[in-house]
Amino acid sequence: MTLLHEAKVKNLTVSIAGQRHSQGGHTYYKDGIVVDMTSFNKILSVDPQARKIRVQAGATWKDVQDAVNPYGLSVKMMQSQNVFTIGGSISVNAHGRDIRNGSLIKSVESFRLLTADGQIREVSRTENADLFPLALGGYGLFGIILDVTLTLTEDEVYRILTEETNVNSYADYFRKKVQGDPDIHLHIARISVATEGYLSDMYAINYRVDKSIPLSAHNKLKTREDWVVPLKLLFNLNRNFDWGKNALWSLQKSYFVKQRNTIISRNNAMRSDSEFMEYHEAGKNDLLQEYFIPVGEFASFVEDLKMLLPQEHLNLLNITVRYVNRDQEAALSYAREDMFALVCLFNVPLSNSGQAATKQGIQRIIDQVIRHHGTYYLPYAAYPTMEQFREVYPENKAFFTKKDEYDPGHLFMNYFYEQYKGD
Repeated sequence: MTLLHEAKVKNLTVSIAGQRHSQGGHTYYKDGIVVDMTSFNKILSVDPQARKIRVQAGATWKDVQDAVNPYGLSVKMMQSQNVFTIGGSISVNAHGRDIRNGSLIKSVESFRLLTADGQIREVSRTENADLFPLALGGYGLFGIILDVTLTLTEDEVYRILTEETNVNSYADYFRKKVQGDPDIHLHIARISVATEGYLSDMYAINYRVDKSIPLSAHNKLKTREDWVVPLKLLFNLNRNFDWGKNALWSLQKSYFVKQRNTIISRNNAMRSDSEFMEYHEAGKNDLLQEYFIPVGEFASFVEDLKMLLPQEHLNLLNITVRYVNRDQEAALSYAREDMFALVCLFNVPLSNSGQAATKQGIQRIIDQVIRHHGTYYLPYAAYPTMEQFREVYPENKAFFTKKDEYDPGHLFMNYFYEQYKGD
């Protein structure tokens, strides 16, 4: 509250940052104060009987997993890596591998929010309920999330089942063999970017509950995944050579097929290591984009993407596919219906001309997303045009009107708001 008072006196804006993985200008604003939440990271309480945890917003998912694992409990939803902060994750309404529990907003029972008027408000679906769908997926524009109460689920033992499929049959495969099997709780798939089978071949990884195996034999939390070093080397070759893409795809398939019938706990399955993707090279960077496509439009969208990417000379490194349940709760919901999320990793140049070409290519992809009745994820680089943003998120006007209502002085500001608020 003192910080907000100081900002108002000095006519400064306030932005909120966690691990700073959002790429669309959500955590900064010119000549403003950036609140680093990462030291605000305590586990406040765990209630095993009620299956709830209350945690400060700067704590990471690793902190939460470490706290709940001894009780045989697990989070319902989180990203595939556990390095992100709780506040940051709910500010982007994250999603992950769980196909039964929806996006992260479904796991949030309540939170405390420091709003622009200096009040700390208890926010839930029954108290200050208007703020609940705005701040969750609100990108820090409605206040500082101080702490969060999450609902939990049981930790459980999965048997990993890996199957090969392809783009044309994947939607039908998912409906019948994955969604239609109530014992499969987690799922992820990958599409080939190798020269052979390019944007056609796929493999799917399913995590099926095996109640015959005691949790106690598999619930020790792992600290590092296997094969990180060779994967890191091959992923770098994947950035620069077609043969590197072929080798990486071959290794990935070999690795995951060998995992068939591997036993793993839920907490460990949701504890992926992204170290192999670390990358530092002058003049280039890896760029994430994510597109949500209705299940029935999946194959035709990927076919259009397959035609478009070579035209725009976009260097696609990886596509991961997840499933996201329909979400009618978040104000800026990306899942207007049940959708497949295509998480696309590109390697892009950072020069002015290179960025201009990348922006043009991404905008052409967004045009195809719109044509297939899809959406795109807002945390990533803000390449989409104003027109595309408004087309994909028609509720934006109501969202920004509420922003002005709760924060008329625009104390909480970021570049995302500046770019897409408009007149």
